[in-house]
Amino acid sequence: MEPSAPATRGGRQGRIAFFDTLRGFTIVSMVCFHAAYDAAYLYGIDMPWFAGTLFQTIWRASISWVFLLLAGWMTSFSHSNLRRGAVYAAAAAAVWAATSIASVDTAITFGILFCMAASTLLYATARPALDRVPPAAGLAVFLIAFVLTLGVPQTRYAFGGLAWLGFPGPGFSSGDYYPMIPYTFLYLAGAMAARLFGRLRASGYPAWMERDLIPPLTALGKHSLIVYLVHQPLLIVLFDLLAG
Repeated sequence: MEPSAPATRGGRQGRIAFFDTLRGFTIVSMVCFHAAYDAAYLYGIDMPWFAGTLFQTIWRASISWVFLLLAGWMTSFSHSNLRRGAVYAAAAAAVWAATSIASVDTAITFGILFCMAASTLLYATARPALDRVPPAAGLAVFLIAFVLTLGVPQTRYAFGGLAWLGFPGPGFSSGDYYPMIPYTFLYLAGAMAARLFGRLRASGYPAWMERDLIPPLTALGKHSLIVYLVHQPLLIVLFDLLAG
């Protein structure tokens, strides 16, 4: 999910279609995942291939991890990461308010939009220090940190107030939970990967990445944040119509 993805190649401004296309493909995967989730958990449809399976876990990760890596990569393109972080934060607050009021499922607290907001604002604040880190070393360190801390938010801790960081208290619950630990490490890995790519290809992005090979997915990827915000209510309406 990304408000914008401008890029420069050969001194010319323009969007890199590859990123929009990849984001669009991931958005389609996300909508299909949430449709399967709603069917299995909200409407009681028997889906043994999905509910409580390793396949569900891998499918979920293939969506959220791509979004976080792409959001980190876009730090190199953004005109203002502070503004981008603020957009994410406003969207996260809207999702929290809507899911709390609707009470269809567990309200989303510290979900993926929160993580994107916090990570983007952290990056914008710490960029002078991060720019001094060699990108190859930074990429390796952040990926290792992500893997090593994956299990941190899976535990319930005796203290409260730090669920946003990755230490959920005993009473914490959320329908979508992506705290800063470990997921900010994945975001920062994406930022470092973009810098490393820029160093390895001083001439800019290759021409094939600029070409719009799948226009419908590319168009969808350009509006991924809007799709994210509206797709779940539309799915609920669709399921209710089918159930009725």
